[in-house]
Amino acid sequence: MTEGTDRIAPLREFVQAMTQLVDRTDDEAALLAGARPLLARLIADDGWLPAECAVPDEKFYRQYLLHCDARERFSVVSFVWGPGQSTPVHDHTVWGLVGMLRGAERCRRYARGADGAVKPAGDEQVLSPGQIEAVSPTVGDIHTVANALADRPSVSIHVYGANIGAVRRHVFDPATGAVKDFVSGYSVATVPNLWDRSAAVRASLA
Repeated sequence: MTEGTDRIAPLREFVQAMTQLVDRTDDEAALLAGARPLLARLIADDGWLPAECAVPDEKFYRQYLLHCDARERFSVVSFVWGPGQSTPVHDHTVWGLVGMLRGAERCRRYARGADGAVKPAGDEQVLSPGQIEAVSPTVGDIHTVANALADRPSVSIHVYGANIGAVRRHVFDPATGAVKDFVSGYSVATVPNLWDRSAAVRASLA
């Protein structure tokens, strides 16, 4: 757990490192490779996530925006899953990494055939704290995610190659093959304050 008053420092450091990464390259493979160790370091520490960004809802999973790059080159989101909650089959249309922070998630990938139908591809995975899964149009972009725990919430930290809440995406009906557009948005209208380091500066004056 982060010591002192600057508990959110790991997220700020992640944002700074990600900004440097997207300044250097826009190549998807390089971004996925470069972002993975940064996200691994972030999710190794459980103490930085603000409590208000880990609150579940009784009916729906929640998507809290933690940070969006000023040029919308990446965003960082905490997903909070109540017991039994899951997504429909959906895509992202941009690169992304899913890092497990608390609890566990079940993830199942799907592939879309030439006829447009989506079918399960490979075995279901269970993500535990510290594990990371990649998604993108090139490495596999369609999946479902569900809380693997029946008695408590699970929390994962996602980083995407866009302002994901404003991206036009798709949900798929495996039974009928129907495709529907959607834009996820975010669960609340505020974001954590990463930049108030006044306590540390005041302490340095003493």
